[in-house]
Amino acid sequence: MQPKLKAAIWVQAQVRLCDGACLPVAVVRRGDPDAGAIMLKLNRLADGCEVLTQTRTKDGRPAWMRGTGDGPVPEDEADAYIARALDRDPDVWVLEIEDPEDRYAVDGEVI
Repeated sequence: MQPKLKAAIWVQAQVRLCDGACLPVAVVRRGDPDAGAIMLKLNRLADGCEVLTQTRTKDGRPAWMRGTGDGPVPEDEADAYIARALDRDPDVWVLEIEDPEDRYAVDGEVI
């Protein structure tokens, strides 16, 4: 099992990576700084949005689950999915990345 970074540190690193790649990024919701779950809202602008939720594979490697299905959805559907998740767990971090060219790469397998 790989060690897990504190959520706040991981989010800060992603913000820096996006800044370096000239991808607009915003921390939409701050969760628990140590162990909060992380959701990524990948905004493809005219092509819709994808929401990925941080998880782990059964052997402990970092992975991401597609919260909104296999393809992009309208932004209001993505926001509704995130709102439902926040109702269940108020410690969730939400990071929104505007990435119409699909340049952002997550740090793990997408399942």
